[in-house]
Amino acid sequence: MLLERSLHPQFVSNTYLVAAEPGGEAALIDAGGPMEPLYEAVDRHGLTVTHLLLTHHHHDHVEQAAAIKDRYGAEVIAHPLEAELLEGVDRTIEPGDVVEAGGLRFEALHTPGHTAGMISFRTPDAVFTGDTLFKGSVGGVRAPGHTSFADLRHSIMDVLMELPPETIIYPGHTDSSTVAEEWDGNPFIRLWRGLDDEGSDPCTVWGDEATLILWALDYDGGHKAWVRWADGSDDIVPGSQVQRG
Repeated sequence: MLLERSLHPQFVSNTYLVAAEPGGEAALIDAGGPMEPLYEAVDRHGLTVTHLLLTHHHHDHVEQAAAIKDRYGAEVIAHPLEAELLEGVDRTIEPGDVVEAGGLRFEALHTPGHTAGMISFRTPDAVFTGDTLFKGSVGGVRAPGHTSFADLRHSIMDVLMELPPETIIYPGHTDSSTVAEEWDGNPFIRLWRGLDDEGSDPCTVWGDEATLILWALDYDGGHKAWVRWADGSDDIVPGSQVQRG
């Protein structure tokens, strides 16, 4: 598989160019940009971009979607719940649907939590996880269009972690990983597996008292927090919103 990545300097979001081989068709996954490095890669490899696959609707993943569509005439594809929040989607896909693009087959895995219609796109050897799972971290469940902590846990533990261990994870932000690496080392997954102990320190989030279950590094060099509210419900929130002690 031919793969090129562009990392946005502000959002640290990934846009991927994927193809089976040089000289054929290609797909773009997400559209945060900057696009110039990928436009150059398309020309360098002699590719024809036919599809733009969107994991979800957030601005840092779709900012350049219209420009891509104008440049290549690519078919823009997203989950129906995400398409309702976007302009320019040509076709919607349901969980289990397969998109043939770039000489590859992409299976749509529904991985809600960060957003309701989040899609992870699986190829035989890799999965593009959007903002569900990152190297060493997970997506928050308080972003616009979010669903729940329970959904995110299910998406990671019962969908993504069920893929073969050698599957490469290409996340929506920063560096790649594998299913095996995240199974063994991701602190959220380790806690869900019962390998590590929950924290019990008090904290305050958005003015409400909570218990800090886990304080972990996030993809951007900051922190991500798993908190438990007074009613017993759980959330994963940005570390910047947590007042400890």
